[in-house]
Amino acid sequence: MDEDAIADLFAAFGPVAVKRMFGGAGLYADGLMFALWAGEAFYLKADAALAEDLKGRGSVPFSYEAKGVVRTMGGYWSVPEAALDDADDLAALARRALFVAHAASEAKARPAGRASSNKAKPAGRASSNKAKPTGGASAKKPKPAGGAAAKKPAAKKKSAPAQD
Repeated sequence: MDEDAIADLFAAFGPVAVKRMFGGAGLYADGLMFALWAGEAFYLKADAALAEDLKGRGSVPFSYEAKGVVRTMGGYWSVPEAALDDADDLAALARRALFVAHAASEAKARPAGRASSNKAKPAGRASSNKAKPTGGASAKKPKPAGGAAAKKPAAKKKSAPAQD
C-alpha cells in the first residue's frame, strides 16, 4: 500500500507520516509511531486494555518469522476488518493507539525507579549529579605504590640567559 492510500485510509484520524521500514511501514502522529503496516495488514500499538478490546473484535497480535521461528509482539494488534470499512471507527481506534504511544513515551522518559521526585534523601549523604568515570581516557590513573618516595622529582626550571 502506498503512502497516499494510507493517508486516505486514516484521513478521519488526521495527518499521518509514513516511514518505510523492514518491508512495511511505521505510521506516525505527533512524532510517535502508533501503528504499523506489514504483510498487507495494519497493526495498532496497544496496551492491555486496547489489546483486550481488539482481541474481542477478532484481532491478532503482530507476528513475524525470523530464522525459522515465529515471534509475536503483543504490543501491536491487527486492525479489525470492520474498522477498515468505517473511517470513524478506524479514527477512534487510531486515537486510542496514539494515546498508548504517548503513555509509553512518557514512561520511557521517566528514570527507572523514580515514580516521584519528592522522596527525601538520606541524612549525611551529599548529592552529586556528576557521572563517575568507569574507565577509559577520563578515568583517574592509579597512584603509584610507595607514597611520597614514588613521586617524580619536580622538573628544574631553566633560568633565562643573561643579557648584556
